[in-house]
Amino acid sequence: MGPIRPYAPLCPSSTEFVSLQPKLLYRPYNIPIICFKMGFVKVVKNKAYFKRFQVKFKRRREGKTDYYARKRLVTQDKNKYNTPKYRFVVRFSNKDIVCQVAYAKIEGDVIICAAYSHELQRYGIKVGLTNYAAAYCTGLLLARRMLTKLNLHEIYSGVDEVTGEEYNVECVDNAPGAFRAFLDVGLARTSTGAKIFGALKGAVDGGMDIPHSVKRFPGYDSETNEFNAEVHRNHIFGQHVAKYMTELKEEDEEAYQKQFSLYIKNGIEPDQMEEMYKKAHAAIRADPVAKAKTPYKGELPPKRYNPKKLTLQERKARVEQKKAEFLKQHQQEGDDDDDEDDEE
Repeated sequence: MGPIRPYAPLCPSSTEFVSLQPKLLYRPYNIPIICFKMGFVKVVKNKAYFKRFQVKFKRRREGKTDYYARKRLVTQDKNKYNTPKYRFVVRFSNKDIVCQVAYAKIEGDVIICAAYSHELQRYGIKVGLTNYAAAYCTGLLLARRMLTKLNLHEIYSGVDEVTGEEYNVECVDNAPGAFRAFLDVGLARTSTGAKIFGALKGAVDGGMDIPHSVKRFPGYDSETNEFNAEVHRNHIFGQHVAKYMTELKEEDEEAYQKQFSLYIKNGIEPDQMEEMYKKAHAAIRADPVAKAKTPYKGELPPKRYNPKKLTLQERKARVEQKKAEFLKQHQQEGDDDDDEDDEE
């Protein structure tokens, strides 16, 4: 008898209600194989199921928090005692980008520093506040603001010239160590070229120590395992947007006027994009400190309009007025009917 060869499928699939009757199946070399046909089993949610059911956390039920990732981002080693484990939090909305440095406590997360993409208008970026270039600027703003708060901005200046290449902060001898944080992306997809990694690159170039690799930056090719820094640099300076603007303007002027109306309104041409972001990077490094909001001193419109309560006399007068209007309208309709009868 020869060796046993794998022969699939050994057992036919079935979703019918069948009894577990053993059957002898004969394969090459006359080797009998016993096979059981598995039937469809209905899941019964009875009293025992609901008695033992454990409700998940509220933010898990709402789909807001990935507790599998949060557990690993929050847990600190015991040999580090009470040292906080800092997180570089990045969140995207339809119109804004939020970058924060936070750490966890029993009462909840503590936000040490924050930066928002709508603050970039202060540095000369009026439009495109949610693209890759804006994410880089927001991460850079947070890093410089955080290091300024800790008086580390002069020791760890980051990258002076943006090239898109890999950069990791190194601790300076006889000086405080670099500020380390871990990237917290939440529930966002970490696909190659995602805008979240633009904020990460901005924070790293700004002088923060965040463990990362180049495998998720634009310009990385997974097949050849090579990283093209020039592609990444073009994204940092918004050249992918400028290229699309030029192509769309040549192909469909009407669509260009519609999609880039704010760019046209602010007088931003495709060839001006790189210079705009260069000036913004320099302005962020020159003054990253957040400005206090000036309270609005003008008159605000009321948010609610509560009807004024009428007195008894006013209510009676209102009823009489409605009666008079009803009688007048009824009399007018009657006169119109009489005129029609006379004409007939």
